[in-house]
Amino acid sequence: MFSFSDTRRCVWVNGPVIVGAGPSGLAVAAGLKEQGVPFVILERADCIASLWQKRTYDRLKLHLPKQFCQLPKFPFPDHYPEYPNKKQFIEYLESYARHFDINPQFNETVESAKYDEACRYWRVKTVSPSGCEVEYICQWLVVATGENAKQVVPEIEGLKNFGGEVIHVCDYKSGENFRGKRVVVVGCGNSGMEVSLDLCNHDAKPSMVVRSSVHVLPREVFGKSTFELAIFMLKWLPLWLVDKILLVLAWMILGNIEKCGLKRPSVGPLELKNTQGKTPVLDIGALEKIKSREINVVPGIKKFSCGMVEFVTGEKLEIDAVVMATGYCSNVPYWLQETEFFSKNGFPKAPFPNGWKGKAGLYAVGFTRRGLSGASADAMKIAQDIGKVWKEDLNQKKQKVPTHRRCISTF
Repeated sequence: MFSFSDTRRCVWVNGPVIVGAGPSGLAVAAGLKEQGVPFVILERADCIASLWQKRTYDRLKLHLPKQFCQLPKFPFPDHYPEYPNKKQFIEYLESYARHFDINPQFNETVESAKYDEACRYWRVKTVSPSGCEVEYICQWLVVATGENAKQVVPEIEGLKNFGGEVIHVCDYKSGENFRGKRVVVVGCGNSGMEVSLDLCNHDAKPSMVVRSSVHVLPREVFGKSTFELAIFMLKWLPLWLVDKILLVLAWMILGNIEKCGLKRPSVGPLELKNTQGKTPVLDIGALEKIKSREINVVPGIKKFSCGMVEFVTGEKLEIDAVVMATGYCSNVPYWLQETEFFSKNGFPKAPFPNGWKGKAGLYAVGFTRRGLSGASADAMKIAQDIGKVWKEDLNQKKQKVPTHRRCISTF
């Protein structure tokens, strides 16, 4: 990499630019390192894996066994538990970066990225907190900002007039600050369930908003990971039958969750994940709290008013705080000026497993809706694909020997 000027306002990258230093970006970078391909990895935060380090709650653990969450060519330490906690996973990622000597450019926010048809290169413009602007020019662009780059906060009538504390789950750390308070948790996915459980464990009084149907599965079945069991069955059985078996096992272990106010979708959990990207909830204790009424299940919200929430049923409830467990979305449409490969929702248009490669050297990693294992699989494909072309170009340059024409006159 070198700069065209002393101010580093324009930088040529002799390899790909990777946008995002989360697990997906690190996995691509590691693959490129192994093949000797130079790269630049840009990160808007001041650390790797900023989602995990700065926007997750304290009690968070991996929902899947560690063997399904490790990045390529670097297993978790043997002494780690089956479900590593937040601190352990961050330490693993930092060890990963050190092992492969990955050094991102921190505090650089990508404002735009556009393919220049004239010179056939990507132009990636960044800005730092100090206002310094840099334009990177590269042959390949790897989008590794992932599915969870931007929090989703729905507009709800009267929320601005509520008067109490309102936070997104990305700012929630622990239920300690809500001890004794009446808290509405908007959302019933894995985050909503776990935050409600954490609030309950800290003597708060959570009410969890359930607007739509949701699949709740036990995290383990007879001592085995439910996810691991599903993967095993899919080797021999069709998806619809595996879904049926999972629901029967869930009913045997968890009972009829509809009695708790949780309606199951008509589509099976795996089919729903594959077609709509909706992840089933893996229960780690919240359901027992729901059954004992320590977590109150409430319907959709109609509006807020001062210190109160009104539900679509007309019921009103006095509350002290609101936690928006309403998820995240891709931020790709805000900075990538491209519409052929990515759709308006910031995900590749091509479904898995074909959504990792676009045209003109554009790649995407971390958008499979299949967690860290899906991201790792795409990362290896991307690194191999770029490495192959890069080595071919390098060999062609080596084979080009300068020749000098001689003019021979004949008398």
